[in-house]
Amino acid sequence: MNEKPRIQPERNVELGASSEPFQNLHEFIRKARANLNQNAWDYIVGAAETETTMRRNRMALDEIAFRPRVLRDVRKVDGSVEQFGRRMRLPVVLAPVGALEIFDPDGAASVARAAGTFGAAHMLSSVSEPGLEKTAAAAPDALRLYQLYVRGDDAFVADVVSRAEKHAYAAFCLTVDTAHYSRRERDIAKRYVRESRLRATGGDFQKGLEWRTVKMIKDKFKIPLILKGIATAEDALIALDHGVEWIYVSNHGGRQLDHGRGAMHVLPEIVEAVKGRAKIMVDGGFGRGTDIVKAIAAGADLVGIGRLQCWALAAAGEAGVTRMLELLEDEVLRCLGLLGATSFAEVNKSCLHPATATNTPSVFSAFPLFDHEPYRY
Repeated sequence: MNEKPRIQPERNVELGASSEPFQNLHEFIRKARANLNQNAWDYIVGAAETETTMRRNRMALDEIAFRPRVLRDVRKVDGSVEQFGRRMRLPVVLAPVGALEIFDPDGAASVARAAGTFGAAHMLSSVSEPGLEKTAAAAPDALRLYQLYVRGDDAFVADVVSRAEKHAYAAFCLTVDTAHYSRRERDIAKRYVRESRLRATGGDFQKGLEWRTVKMIKDKFKIPLILKGIATAEDALIALDHGVEWIYVSNHGGRQLDHGRGAMHVLPEIVEAVKGRAKIMVDGGFGRGTDIVKAIAAGADLVGIGRLQCWALAAAGEAGVTRMLELLEDEVLRCLGLLGATSFAEVNKSCLHPATATNTPSVFSAFPLFDHEPYRY
């Protein structure tokens, strides 16, 4: 994580002569489909009920165009940022995903190591193996964050926060948009229940989660607190009143409330409400370097990558996730340069303009070269 960010105008990631097997991001999806059974595949690509929220995530991103500036010296472009007291090579968090072990035997440990190797952050889901302690041991120097689904009382929560602090996680995250588990109709139609769902207990504690738990954490612990699943200015303001350091704008990738708003439609509302009094993360449909630039220009501080992380992990394990981040970096640096910017500090909402989306939104609409036909879902 202490590696100096690469600032290089000429890169070889796209050259066909390279021996690297992955030259474009869609190639991870193709390989992942070949490697996964239908149940694991549906887990990545699926969402709740009509999958409308998932599609709106992509539509919200595609309804933003760029306003580039020209005749600026962009020979050196730097995509790095500083967060959590660390220099990050990209403003990217590998978002918390449950059951990563179904994509790679080492599960979250592989993703954490890849994040550390590249210089991004990893947020570990409490329902991903090998768990809090073993993931920390696998990637001790990586920028690691921990996310919890509440499955017990205040003592349970306090114990997990304490363990996260002890194992040098840089922040602690409560997911707050899962009071009820959604209807994942791809699974229901197959009468399929994931093993991790069969093992899950304590759901009533998540249903009963209230602001008093946020207050308890802030009163007892010094670790920065993230609330994941904030979707309105009203709740963002309550979070600020409780001293929350990070507001995480998310609709769970469209996997919880159906007919929600796209994340990039929500983000401006949250930015306006927060007014710099807390940091902001966002996820939901982000899969290209241009998506990352749009989010940062709109006021986010970090961007979560979920499904693309899973596809890369399923395609090629730890090395696949590292390579995916390299390709994202290449897209980001080119986008910044073509906007006339040499760093994220030079982009803001003046770089963005409302537009009409040109693609029918889907989980794959950011990857038009992905060949749908042989991998029909």
